[in-house]
Amino acid sequence: MTPYQNLSVEELTAQKRELEKRFDEVKAKNLKLDMSRGKPSKAQLDLSMGMMDVLNSESDLVCEEGVDCRNYGVLDGIREAKQLLADMTEVPKDNIVIFGNSSLNVMYDTIARSMTHGVMGSTPWCKLEKVKFLCPVPGYDRHFAITEHFGIEMINIPMTEEGPDMDMVEAYVNSDEAVKGIWCVPKYSNPQGITYSDNTVRRFARLKPAAKDFRIFWDNAYGIHHLYDDKQDHLIEILMECKKEGNPDMVYKFCSTSKISFPGSGVAAIAASSANLADIRKQMKIQTIGHDKLNQLRHARFYKDIHGMVEHMKKHADILRPKFETVLSVMEKELGGLEIGSWIRPRGGYFISFDALEGCAKAIVAKAKEAGVVMTEAGATFPYGKDPKDSNIRIAPSFPTPEELEVATDIFVLSVKLVSIDKILSEKTK
Repeated sequence: MTPYQNLSVEELTAQKRELEKRFDEVKAKNLKLDMSRGKPSKAQLDLSMGMMDVLNSESDLVCEEGVDCRNYGVLDGIREAKQLLADMTEVPKDNIVIFGNSSLNVMYDTIARSMTHGVMGSTPWCKLEKVKFLCPVPGYDRHFAITEHFGIEMINIPMTEEGPDMDMVEAYVNSDEAVKGIWCVPKYSNPQGITYSDNTVRRFARLKPAAKDFRIFWDNAYGIHHLYDDKQDHLIEILMECKKEGNPDMVYKFCSTSKISFPGSGVAAIAASSANLADIRKQMKIQTIGHDKLNQLRHARFYKDIHGMVEHMKKHADILRPKFETVLSVMEKELGGLEIGSWIRPRGGYFISFDALEGCAKAIVAKAKEAGVVMTEAGATFPYGKDPKDSNIRIAPSFPTPEELEVATDIFVLSVKLVSIDKILSEKTK
């Protein structure tokens, strides 16, 4: 297809008329389609329904420690759940603490603890004049919401094909004592689907922070969320790399089963050094007597081990893969060669990241909404909701049916074309 920039004003105007006619026809259907959040579909949730039958009134509810899971006890997680999530995150069982149902809650809690009580004896962040956090962009809006909530200054770090721009990361971390952390989604990143290269992970491990309480917030949300059996990204394990480089305490690694079992009723965990976990347990002893052990037991008995979990994830992939391919094939067919947008074909995770022409993202999302397609708000993938180029749009293919996705993607590309033509026409007719 001819790039839009190469078309004359007359050709673009003719195209616009034709596209507006198609758009009005779609709009008249009063559709209600949602590509806004990475929610598992009903078909995915159904995969874990057997978990509801694992425990019943006749079940032995005593865990490996010999504790009755109906009762108090076992502050940091039952042994079998620790083993399962440790294997999932590729860390030793002794380096993991089990929490409740949400890794987001654990991340919030970790920031809150750092604010009020400090990190391993350091000055509480709330008593410091300035606290800064590095934010790879585009990134996860809920990460940014946590740091914004606590009044922490956020600094954009551009993403590359290998992960965050490590020259910038090193420059900030190694020289500015106010920089206390960095958000990372290192595997199949939200929203681009990028996996950090071996070199990037090793450069993280070799950081020499100016602040002794600097921590890498390593949110391994999509560690086993592959779309393909034969094309899978590999991420080297950060805790071991940090230990090798003499920085054993520098990372908090978060995970959960939210997009493996049930998002509202999963099991979350934090993996870290022994010293970090001792610091975390101090607060936990005040905060709780222990999280939901019956849910931990249910998960451990349903999956049995990491191999059971991996096989379960292949079923998720069978549902998700056609959805991703539907979106990508429509975009390639309709937008390929027009030079009005770019995207990455991910091998896993939950999102497709689309970069429109500069200044067009908000208008595209608004246009799609006009025709009944709800998308993640433009700007959400940047701190404070401010995309400096107004170009990034996050597409979430998981929740709609494949048929709904095809219609929604058609509307999306129509919106991209119309908004892009308007931008190019405005430039050509100045």
